[in-house]
Amino acid sequence: MQGAGLPIRDSIHISVEVVYAEGHSRPGQHVFVYFITLENRGHETVQLLSREWFIHDGDGKVGHVQGEGVVGEKPVLEPGQSYQYNSFCPIAHPPGSMRGYYTFQNTLGELFLIEIPTFALRLPPQASRTLN
Repeated sequence: MQGAGLPIRDSIHISVEVVYAEGHSRPGQHVFVYFITLENRGHETVQLLSREWFIHDGDGKVGHVQGEGVVGEKPVLEPGQSYQYNSFCPIAHPPGSMRGYYTFQNTLGELFLIEIPTFALRLPPQASRTLN
């Protein structure tokens, strides 16, 4: 874990919306698009430096992804500001889930983690058909 030992804070509120990308999916590779909003509810200006994801699929496999920024950016958030982005995740066997951490830095150079709450990667309910 890249942020091991860093303090976890709750000054950044995270909301997530997930959409199944049926048109980009096929058996054995189900693609989910996730939309994330980060809102700085703290009192200091911060910058997102990196991310770390743990991706669970329906077979119990866990993938691990980490890297700089998000979608090629390292956004700076002043108090009260929000930042939105979207990305995607393919998994072989739904349902699955994602969770993780963002590493942020404040203007004093202090690093801290923001926990990304677990969110589900589920296929949409199938339309039921009634025979008359």
